[in-house]
Amino acid sequence: MRIKDRIEAFAELGEILRNSLSGKEVKLADGLQELIDTQHFINPWFTPENVAASIKAIAGELTRENLLQWTENYPQLQIEDKPVTVGIIMAGNIPLAGFHDFLSVLISGNHLIAKTSSKDSTIIGKFGEILCSIESRFRERFKFTDGQLKDFDAVIATGSNNSSRYFEQYFGRYPNIIRKNRNSIAIIEGNETEDELADLGSDIFLYFGLGCRSVSKIFIPEGYDLKSLAGKWKEYAGVISHVKDANNYDFSKAVCLVNRENFLDTGYLLLKEDGGLASPVAVLYFEYYSSGYDLQHETEMQKEKIQCIVGHSNVPFGGAQSPHLWDYADRIDTLEFLSKKIKAGIL
Repeated sequence: MRIKDRIEAFAELGEILRNSLSGKEVKLADGLQELIDTQHFINPWFTPENVAASIKAIAGELTRENLLQWTENYPQLQIEDKPVTVGIIMAGNIPLAGFHDFLSVLISGNHLIAKTSSKDSTIIGKFGEILCSIESRFRERFKFTDGQLKDFDAVIATGSNNSSRYFEQYFGRYPNIIRKNRNSIAIIEGNETEDELADLGSDIFLYFGLGCRSVSKIFIPEGYDLKSLAGKWKEYAGVISHVKDANNYDFSKAVCLVNRENFLDTGYLLLKEDGGLASPVAVLYFEYYSSGYDLQHETEMQKEKIQCIVGHSNVPFGGAQSPHLWDYADRIDTLEFLSKKIKAGIL
């Protein structure tokens, strides 16, 4: 199968998903809406709104133009070579967290066996069904499993800092990409528009802040009106009606009160001054800065813990959860890794 054929198949998948989300009847997408509506029975964090948002972000990127722009930077993909089999361990923190790896392996002409998250397997499975209906030659190129990975040549594994140690021990002898915990931050300079500050809300609240691209901490200039900033996000107050989010909010608030820590309470989000990056669910860390130089130095020191930075000259406000195909997790070029062929067990 040529790269042109693979691009056409994924572009058609994107069109089908976009049409389905817009309410059009699409035969190949039969049952997709039901899956969107029922994911929260499997994973309470996967509300219909969040699942639909994830599919929309993916569908928006799966256009012929985007796929061509992405792949044309890898001329080696034009060579029809013997494919290798890549084992993928998919994360389940947000809906379809493993789709980009699925796409990358197949678009590069390789085969994959994917271990899906126990709480995020049905939607990616549906995507696979649609893809095979579009292009039947994909049927022999991938499979999903909930068991142990075996018979692979390379590995891409995504998990926590703890699980990454296991991955490194178990998969260390294979060519691999092993991802750990990362968080995202936003930098407020003080000259943002009302719309930009409002858009930041989606970077914070979408997926309940569970994604590696979710903003878990903001940096604000000294003297900045934090209360006014928080007031821009009232449209997200409904998150507190979600039981698991509310439980996290109540727990974190109780801890702050017991420890007599200062915090700003919006009624659905706690803003707490903290030097860390990874804030708990329903908590947003903030930190004041006095100069851009000091802030740049601090972010550079912690770059291995930061997935993306939202703000001027970085990811646009409201864009953190809609990465482009070429916005690689952990800044590791997955397609470059995959476009190399394994010779004698070495990439």
